Amino acid sequence: MAQSYDLIVIGAGPGGYVAAIRAAQLGLKTAIVEREHMAGICSNWGCIPTKALLRSAEIFGHMGHAKDYGLTATQFGFDIDAIVKRSRAIAAQMNNGVQFLMRKNKIDIIWGEAEITKPGEIKVAATKKPIVQPQGPIPKNVLPEGVYTAKNIIVATGARPRVLPGIEPDGEKIWTYFEAMKPAKFPKSLVIMGSGAIGMEFASFYRSLGAEVTVVEVLPQILPVEDAEIAAHVRKRFEKRGIKILTDAKVAKVEKTAAGIVAHIEPKTGDQQAIAADALISAVGVVCNTEGLGLEKVGVKLERGAIAIDAYGRTSVPGIWAIGDVAGPPMLAHKAEHEAVITVETIAGLKGVHGLEKTRVPGCTYCEPQIASVGLTEARAKEQGRDIKVGRFPFVGNGKAIALGEPEGLVKTIFDAKTGELLGAHMVGAEVTELIQGFVVAIGLETTEEDLFHTIFPHPTLSETMKESVLDAYGRALNI
Repeated sequence: MAQSYDLIVIGAGPGGYVAAIRAAQLGLKTAIVEREHMAGICSNWGCIPTKALLRSAEIFGHMGHAKDYGLTATQFGFDIDAIVKRSRAIAAQMNNGVQFLMRKNKIDIIWGEAEITKPGEIKVAATKKPIVQPQGPIPKNVLPEGVYTAKNIIVATGARPRVLPGIEPDGEKIWTYFEAMKPAKFPKSLVIMGSGAIGMEFASFYRSLGAEVTVVEVLPQILPVEDAEIAAHVRKRFEKRGIKILTDAKVAKVEKTAAGIVAHIEPKTGDQQAIAADALISAVGVVCNTEGLGLEKVGVKLERGAIAIDAYGRTSVPGIWAIGDVAGPPMLAHKAEHEAVITVETIAGLKGVHGLEKTRVPGCTYCEPQIASVGLTEARAKEQGRDIKVGRFPFVGNGKAIALGEPEGLVKTIFDAKTGELLGAHMVGAEVTELIQGFVVAIGLETTEEDLFHTIFPHPTLSETMKESVLDAYGRALNI
């Protein structure tokens, strides 16, 4: 007889393991199925280890400007193998941490490939050779493959790098983020295809360590989801750092050579060009992992390659739920975690559960300079026909930014002119990925400009730029 649960979660990434933990906290008998590695892409190959790489690059960059701070550092360098080793060690630590949380919360682990055979039932087969080997040991407290039943099933299988025909990654000269995180040797030159968060973070990392970098973006704006003014600021900063940026252009083909690759670039206007480099990083988005799960057989509806859900994680089939990247954009770990809690609490029948509001999900890019945003862009607010007030404040007007030696940056806020509601906030500069949460809370509480006028921000801090931007929207800025 198949072992039965209140909830089975398929996928142990940030959405999946959070869902399992919250379910266990609410007294639901829970199991989680994983085929590759506990903690998912985020902790093993994305959010966490990439930040470890970027931190190494940031410190290296500061060392190069030591004299600007009255310091002397005449001999310094980097060891790419040591940088990668540190990053991978942090990934393994996160992996092991999630395994511990499964044991602590008495969540059964089923290791293998899951298929939903019918609502309330899954079949788990032996895992095939993983795309990427697990970062930690396979947990010992696992259940065998077989058939399991559950009152509810949550699909949290994430996503994988998108592959363009003719530019398939080979792991040697054409990379995805997997290879970019652990290069066999440091590349002297790179072409990066795509200027979203992944592409820009790798462009920043490799440029900080001295590589020649060219970013190619098919759209007219880099960082396409960001406010146009912020994206323009970032572009200037990247180009100032020596990063070449080509927009309104695509990589038509990639020729492999003995020395590396030649990327043939086709702009919308102008002449084609060929750029030689040691390698190319393909960062053109991701594809939802929906294959092999039996979704079509049981009638789960897909939209644009993602599982269609409502604001509470419900799919078109009762008892089958979906969260995280597999349920579509924004494809962010913190969105997956929040969806996990919403969905599990809905399953458990808790009262007062709030459905996900995607406009309140913040986005962060950890390149140099950092970028962070939440809510509507100026263009989107205007598209909605809103009468808006826009405030701006440059970091150069902030004492803490000047003291840090990082005076380049901008905070931009957007308000509804009629109600004073904060509609959006967009930031670029030092530590804005930490600062943005203030605006996230403000939007969540439906804060108005009046509330922010009366909020006291400590001095001297970078956060003062946030209040000054609000004041500027209403002609009250004190420091510009």
